[in-house]
Amino acid sequence: MKALKKFIGYRTIKTAVGAAIAVYIAQTLGLSYAISAGVVTVLSVQNTKMKSIEMAIARLGSTTLGLLVGALVFTLFGYTALSFGIFLIIFIPFAAKMNLQDGIVPSTVLVTHLWIENSIALPWMLNEYGLLIIGAGIALIFNIHMPNIEKEIREDQKKVEKLIKEILRDLSNGIQTQSVNIGQEKLYRELDSALKSGYERSQRLSSNNLKKSFTYYVKYMEMRIRQFEILKLMRSHLSRISKYYEQNRLVGALTELVAYQFDELNTGKELIEDLREYLDIFRSQKLPETREEFENRSSLYQYVTDLHVLLLIKKDFSDSLSKEEINTFWKTKTESTEI
Repeated sequence: MKALKKFIGYRTIKTAVGAAIAVYIAQTLGLSYAISAGVVTVLSVQNTKMKSIEMAIARLGSTTLGLLVGALVFTLFGYTALSFGIFLIIFIPFAAKMNLQDGIVPSTVLVTHLWIENSIALPWMLNEYGLLIIGAGIALIFNIHMPNIEKEIREDQKKVEKLIKEILRDLSNGIQTQSVNIGQEKLYRELDSALKSGYERSQRLSSNNLKKSFTYYVKYMEMRIRQFEILKLMRSHLSRISKYYEQNRLVGALTELVAYQFDELNTGKELIEDLREYLDIFRSQKLPETREEFENRSSLYQYVTDLHVLLLIKKDFSDSLSKEEINTFWKTKTESTEI
């Protein structure tokens, strides 16, 4: 069964089973065009619970609007191809204006039943509502169960932090040796991919849990994405460092220290203080004697400034956490002195 889910997809299985059940229920209740209940289910199964609820509300609103517009148009212009075109010209813009565009297709399908039957009598109206309620209701019920992906997100976090550590160590080595690791670009690509995957999963987890808040993971991934942008800036500064000076050793050592202490649970406050001391050392040193040394030190200073921003981003994230988030996701580890 697990292999089948992996090959076909969990959502596909839910959609197929849900559509079949919706058609069966509609047929059992004696509704006409029972297959349309299955179509509504197919169009209503979503990736998250929140999206499913929003979709069900949109379906109800768009169907009500569609039936009202259809009844008016068919009464005035009859049941012709021209009247169906007029219906669409009126219905689609109004639905879009009311932010009900997600329900345009299924609502149009339901209205075509009135057109085919040449009737806007109450029984037919109720038939269409019945198809909608069954189709959207089954989709909503099936979307109540969503696989728990918190474990996968935790793995994404570990991968992101591991890659950032490797990048920082690589930057430290590059500063001290004026060389570029041939695998550097691969590290950045892997980090970009891990961040995109983690962010998508964190949003899905947050939307799938209506009672417990998992926005922590969304904020965490957003924080790491911002840090990733800073890491790209730091790398760009290294291309202008062409010779070894004493400042290279200091900055390389500081970068290595940040890499060593890089972790989810650290606020970064102590390292920010260490970094400020390094900046003070930079400012107190004698002025460069050559243009090359000046450019080298200027690039290192910009690099350290960006490293400072990297740490401030984590500090701002830590400061933004509520007590509930700290107790839930950091627990007793909040006293850690790592980043």
